[in-house]
Amino acid sequence: MRVSQEEAVAVDLSVTFTGLRFSNPFLLSSAPPTESESNIMRAFEAGWGGVVTKTIGLHPVTNVAGPKTKFLRTDPVTTRMSMQKRPGTALHSSWNWELISDKTIDWWLPRIERIKKAFPDHILVASIMAGSGSDTELRHWQELATGCQDAGADAFELNLSCPHMDRQDMGSNVGKDAGLISVVTKVVKEVAKVPVWCKLTPATTDIAAEAGASFAAGADAIVSSNTFPSLPPIDAATLEFEMNVDGYVSSGGLGGPAILPQSLAKMSQMTQVFPDKSFSGIGGISDFSHALSYLLLGCGTVQVCTAAMLDHAIGPTVIKALNEGMTAFLEANAERGWKSLEDFRGIRRDRVVTHSKIRRPDGKEYFGGKDAPEGYAAPSISAAPALTESS
Repeated sequence: MRVSQEEAVAVDLSVTFTGLRFSNPFLLSSAPPTESESNIMRAFEAGWGGVVTKTIGLHPVTNVAGPKTKFLRTDPVTTRMSMQKRPGTALHSSWNWELISDKTIDWWLPRIERIKKAFPDHILVASIMAGSGSDTELRHWQELATGCQDAGADAFELNLSCPHMDRQDMGSNVGKDAGLISVVTKVVKEVAKVPVWCKLTPATTDIAAEAGASFAAGADAIVSSNTFPSLPPIDAATLEFEMNVDGYVSSGGLGGPAILPQSLAKMSQMTQVFPDKSFSGIGGISDFSHALSYLLLGCGTVQVCTAAMLDHAIGPTVIKALNEGMTAFLEANAERGWKSLEDFRGIRRDRVVTHSKIRRPDGKEYFGGKDAPEGYAAPSISAAPALTESS
C-alpha cells in the first residue's frame, strides 16, 4: 500500500554535533573556498550547514609563487594521469601546496563578526594554528581562540594537520606527536567557551593514538582527514614536475576522489576505538553516497573541499545534491523508522574487522590466494608400496 503524502513521515536533516545545531550535516571545509568573507556568506546562502574558515594564524604567511592548487585528471582509455586539461578526462584528485590564510587575525575578526550578524543561525567554525615550541607560541593559540570566539565563532578547529609546514612545531608535525597534541589542546581548552575540534593528519601510523591524546586533553571532536602528503607527476615530455616553481617542488597535499578509501580507513580506526565520541569526516566527498560511508562509520558531520572548488568555488550544486541525496535516502528507509542521521549513524562501524576474521574457504579448497595447484607440489601419480613386517 502506498503511503500518502499526508501520511509520510517528514525527514529531518538537522544534526546536533558537539552541542551545536546544524541545519544539515554538510560543512564546507577549511580551504581556498573559505578564504574570504564573500565566499563564506555565499556558502551559507547556498545551504551549507556549516563553514570552517581558512586557517587563521598570527605569523605573516607568504605562499609560493605561481599556482597553489591544481587538479589531476585521468584518461579512462589510456589511464594517463596529468594536471593538463584534456577533453574526455575524469577528475582523479586535487593537489595543493597552499599555506594557511595570508590574512592577519585583525583582518579576520571583523569579518567573523559580520558573517555571524548576517547568519546568526548558521555555524561558523574558526580554524586556527600557531606553534608549539615555546610558551610564547602556546599563548598565540589562546590569543587566536579568544579573539575568534569574542567575534562570534561557534567552535574552533585546531589545525594539527597541514602537510606542508616548514616549521617542526606547526601543522602535521604537531599532529604526529601525541604529546604536542595534548599540550596544544589543553592550552586552547583553558580559554575556550565554545567546542574545540582537533583536525588530525592522516600521515601517521595509528591515528587512533593521536585521537586518544586529543580526547584525553579535552577535545570535543576529531576531524579527519586532511590531505595526504604527495608529489605531482613528472611530465614525460619536459621531465619537469607538472607543478613547480623554478623547476623545484615540495611535498603538497593530495585530496579529492583519490583519497576517499584511505580517509575512510583512517576514520574507521578512530570510530571503532572511540564509538561514543564525535567525528567529522573529510576526503573525496562529492555526492551523498560518499558522505554516507562516513556517516555509516560513525561520523556526525562531513566536510567537503575539492568538489566545491570545482563548483562555483563554494559548491552550490554540491550542497543541493547532498541535501537531496540524504532526503531521498531517509525517505527510502522510512519503513525502518529512520527519520534522521542518528537513526543510522555508525551502523556499519562493526563490519570493519582484522584480516584474520574474514572467512576463508574450507582448508582443502584454499591455496593461499593461488589457483591450485600453482605454487604447490603436484600430487604423486603412484604411491610407494607400504612396508610390512615381512618386507
